[in-house]
Amino acid sequence: RSSDCALLGLFLCIAAGVCTLTTTLLPQWVSLSTDLLPTESYQTGLWETCVAQDMGGTECRAYDSLLGLPLDIKLARILMCTAVSISILSVLVAIPGLTLVKCCNSRRGQRLKKAMRIFGGTLSILSGLLCLVPVSYTAHITLSKFWDDTLPDIMPRGEFGDALFCGWAASFLHIVAGTLLASSHLCYEDEFDGKTSTAAEMQALDDMSRGRREYV
Repeated sequence: RSSDCALLGLFLCIAAGVCTLTTTLLPQWVSLSTDLLPTESYQTGLWETCVAQDMGGTECRAYDSLLGLPLDIKLARILMCTAVSISILSVLVAIPGLTLVKCCNSRRGQRLKKAMRIFGGTLSILSGLLCLVPVSYTAHITLSKFWDDTLPDIMPRGEFGDALFCGWAASFLHIVAGTLLASSHLCYEDEFDGKTSTAAEMQALDDMSRGRREYV
């Protein structure tokens, strides 16, 4: 059913928004380890850096200054915060567009719901793309430094953190959810037209039967 398709898109959009927010807050964007300190590993994120020990302890510290941050972290902050905001907005826009919401049942109201589903789906896709850019760019930088032969072996090599995988999952869910929401209007319109034509046929049959009774 088309209503189930739109409802699934809404649920995926909510799940994608949670993943996007988790990616933004997690400090495990890049993990660094060195042979000099094999019992410790460093984790860098958008808001803080952490030192994790093999014994299980983790100590995190926020960045001291905003102006002293690298440009890639500044841009990642802006894009991820924007992605979270647009993700929330897409959910708020898509909810009134569902047929389960009993409002605007006229033809004009159905057109408005259709526009809200398309707009909500478009916002979800946009949020997925905004999340994909900083995550993929961070992964590109990490790979470039990892395979850079000019760096001495004593320098720590970065590896993908859990936040990157969570960000890729969020981008995928956002794009799928947006596609489901934006494309569900095709079946919705057919259903509404079918209900309208069925009601018209029943009204016509009722008028014919009433006319026959009056004739007799």
